[in-house]
Amino acid sequence: MSHAHHHHRHAANRRRLTLALLLAAAYLVAEIVGGLLSGSLALLADAGHMFSDVAALALSLFALWIADRPPTPRRTYGYYRAEILAALMNGAALVAVSLFIFIEAWRRLHNPPQVIGSLMMAVAIGGLAVNVLMLWILSRGRGESLNVHGAWLHVLSDALGSVGAIAAGALVWLFGWNWIDPAVSVLVGLLVIFSSWRLLAESLSVLMESAPRGIDVDEVYRTMKSTPGILAVHDLHVWTITTGMDALSAHVVAADHQPASTLLAELRRALHDQFGIDHLTIQIEPEDFGPCAQGH
Repeated sequence: MSHAHHHHRHAANRRRLTLALLLAAAYLVAEIVGGLLSGSLALLADAGHMFSDVAALALSLFALWIADRPPTPRRTYGYYRAEILAALMNGAALVAVSLFIFIEAWRRLHNPPQVIGSLMMAVAIGGLAVNVLMLWILSRGRGESLNVHGAWLHVLSDALGSVGAIAAGALVWLFGWNWIDPAVSVLVGLLVIFSSWRLLAESLSVLMESAPRGIDVDEVYRTMKSTPGILAVHDLHVWTITTGMDALSAHVVAADHQPASTLLAELRRALHDQFGIDHLTIQIEPEDFGPCAQGH
């Protein structure tokens, strides 16, 4: 993927995140006021999610701004990893919000407070509408950026909270089941932890420079080794710099009669066509360069 394409993608994602941030901030106040007036933990939990949405969206926007900064002699890859760090922080924040909800729900299950179900439902319905709109805005960018995907997960968890608050409000309003309010909050918290787990795992995988998901390094090795003129491949590494930017480095031992330019062209074509890898660093070594490992 070219650097120009990354900048274009970042500009589009920045617009999506900015619009979603404005919507989230506009409805946050309404949910806080509604939760306090109705006495609903589910609604306050939903407001807590909305607040985390605002923080997550702001963090994601900041990460995009940082990631667009050019490389420096000290940071030769630039600041692309800022997006991954933002995704990791968003995932951790989701887990922290869920733990707070569990603690408060446990307290309220033992002594359920009075809840105004009708007000709770009205505010939660408005919150759900805002969340659905934000999900639609961010949906296209979440497949392009782990950072945007983290923000999208925040909004999704908030939408689930709104659904739970609507259901709890209806049951409180119809049957007076005040205990259902903290019970629904626990269910929402579990769903939030489940949805954030993959985000945390993927972020840590990128930071640990694991092989990208969907790329078989053994298959990459076999493809490179089978290229005409390649005698051996060693020190092979495949990792992700940021979402959509996979990188590869390797040493290859070439037959003496094979021109380096031809080998590089063949390797680049094969790695791009089969694995979508374009960011390559390949050291070509002659047969008599010295002993090297005949594997990877």
